[in-house]
Amino acid sequence: MPFNRAEKIWQDTPGEVRCNVTEVEEFGEMNVGKNMSPLPVDHHLMLSALSEWFWQERLWFPEGLGWADLEDRDGRVYAKARDLWVALPIALIFLIVRQIFERAVATPLASLLGKPWLYDLKEMWEGFPVLTVLPSQYWYYMIELGFYSSLLFSVASDVKRKDFKEQIVHHVATILLISFSWCVNYIRAGTLIMLVHDSSDYFLESAKMFNYAGWRNACNYIFIMFAAIFIVTRLIIFPFRIIYCTWVYPVTIYEPFFGYYFFNGLLMVLQCLHIFWAVLIIRIAVRFLTNNEKVDDERSDKDETDESEDEEEEEEEEEKGGKKDMKKNGPVQNGHTVHNNNHSKTE
Repeated sequence: MPFNRAEKIWQDTPGEVRCNVTEVEEFGEMNVGKNMSPLPVDHHLMLSALSEWFWQERLWFPEGLGWADLEDRDGRVYAKARDLWVALPIALIFLIVRQIFERAVATPLASLLGKPWLYDLKEMWEGFPVLTVLPSQYWYYMIELGFYSSLLFSVASDVKRKDFKEQIVHHVATILLISFSWCVNYIRAGTLIMLVHDSSDYFLESAKMFNYAGWRNACNYIFIMFAAIFIVTRLIIFPFRIIYCTWVYPVTIYEPFFGYYFFNGLLMVLQCLHIFWAVLIIRIAVRFLTNNEKVDDERSDKDETDESEDEEEEEEEEEKGGKKDMKKNGPVQNGHTVHNNNHSKTE
């Protein structure tokens, strides 16, 4: 149908359905009736309208408040809905890490748990020194060596504690043990030693985390669990099971040699440190259990949390002192009483 006839038809229709045909003249002829094609739908406009309706302020805020109140200003940063997109790449990272962990750590670790030398400690010398390295052992060794190396590098910048020298000795001895046991293929003994030491460290780090977060009760009870596991693993299992199988049992198979003395000498250094730290841990645990006091680190005179608490107490005391001065001497400015010189004049 030509456009002049279509325009006349549309002009004769009621005003509420009338359209300006001249806007579509460039499209050629327009079919009317059942052959007429539908107008294109703008999906972008539909999504924009839906978004505006969903985020309208009257749905999500009390009256008088809105999104403008959450705009960053004066150096303050507020949470925004678009920040949630950051979770997508993090989720992708977790998926990748999970796949790597399952294939490189979890599955080999499960096979490691089935090894007889993990339970019958005399088996750690079966076939020595021709011992095959498992993938889980490889990564366990490398991660532990990297971890203790980082502790040795960072100990100088950490909070100085009373056992600073003992920490240095511990880190150096641990790095030597890991490196030596790897080089001479004491990998079964080294794996068992690291497992015994790591079993309690998780609880210690958790207790520190809750302590810094201000969750005193959680910190206290987790520390008690740490103390119990530390004593069992470091003062019972380590000397009477691990060291026995590295110090006493090997001489029934081989003649003593320098590596034998070197390896067990480092283990005895660790055991002396275990006894030193066990005394501190027991003192803290007994004080908490008998007097219900909070768990504090006895290794340092003051740590970060103690200093912040002392500062808060000093500020409270200053505020109380300032209020007392206000009552006694009137307003105080810069530590001096402000005298009222606005006396009324008499004629």
